[in-house]
Amino acid sequence: MKRIFLFTLATALLLSACGTAREGIEVRDAWARSSTQGMNSAVYFVIENHNAQADELIGAESDAAEAVEIHESKMEGDMMMMSHAEAVILEPSTAVEFKPGGYHVMLIRLTRDLKAGDEVEITLHFKSSPDLTLKVTVKDADGMQNMNGY
Repeated sequence: MKRIFLFTLATALLLSACGTAREGIEVRDAWARSSTQGMNSAVYFVIENHNAQADELIGAESDAAEAVEIHESKMEGDMMMMSHAEAVILEPSTAVEFKPGGYHVMLIRLTRDLKAGDEVEITLHFKSSPDLTLKVTVKDADGMQNMNGY
């Protein structure tokens, strides 16, 4: 009887451990630069694909801006260049950091001021996964390294 109980307990623990694997797309550490109405801002975060298949971030939207685009900043020679990215590939079980001087979501022509402590809502669109809506905290841009503003 004791052996049956121990076997059942061990089996239950093993099965519960198997059920803890995460799936889907996870976004963490999201923040946006403060800026004023009519100007631009950028949103940064870490995005992780917990799925077994690759996916792509293909777009974003927010009512805080007239347009929202995925951009990538990178050094070309001795100049920082920023360009529109059609998509960002998210390989399985990997994370991509959106950060100043790299990938970011560009909020173009803000429809309102974004002040430190405010929240802005942004929806990310994926090729395969469902849309993901985030509430992003605005941080003061003063004192941050400014790579062409983003």
